[in-house]
Amino acid sequence: MSRSKGGRRKPLVLGVLVVGLAAVAVGLYLFQPWKLWTDETVDEALPDTVAVQEPAESPQPPDSPESPGASGTDPAQADPPETTEPAPPSGPTTLATGTFITHEHATSGTAKIIELPDGSRVLRIEDLDTSNGPDLKVWITDAEVKPGRAGWGVFDDGAYLDLGKLKGNKGSQNYALPADADLDVYTSVSIWCARFSVSFGAAELARA
Repeated sequence: MSRSKGGRRKPLVLGVLVVGLAAVAVGLYLFQPWKLWTDETVDEALPDTVAVQEPAESPQPPDSPESPGASGTDPAQADPPETTEPAPPSGPTTLATGTFITHEHATSGTAKIIELPDGSRVLRIEDLDTSNGPDLKVWITDAEVKPGRAGWGVFDDGAYLDLGKLKGNKGSQNYALPADADLDVYTSVSIWCARFSVSFGAAELARA
């Protein structure tokens, strides 16, 4: 007894449906389109600075026959008092700054390299406004920031440092810089989509 045409079509239809569902699932994983309609807002203050401690006073030795004043020695001949090291800056110092421009997605905000009183440095992004997206990173790079499509994909061509996942597509946030990061080399910041190797927006850093 031969099978009907309808019976032969059922496995084919099921196979097409399975392949189609798998393609949709992969597309949703890669593109995560719902993120385009959801915002993650971060509002971080500048990190706490290390309190500057006053140098402790050295204990004075007791008077002895050899000490000035006890034996009538001329005070002008006594050893001069020790000088203390100058205190470090009492507040943070801006070393470089730049303004974000739009690449694949509309982006605005300010990027700053700030040195804290303890000598550590952070990249601070202020008033960021860009799109959400999959696998967004914050990079500092040696690439020139170019407007338009010509600047979308240049940031992985040379040297770059990955400072970590973008904390939020809106607001102000801080990213620690490695102690050996050379600001004469790393002169730009990119909000980088690692999944598709494209910049959402970038800022050229100018030394303050």
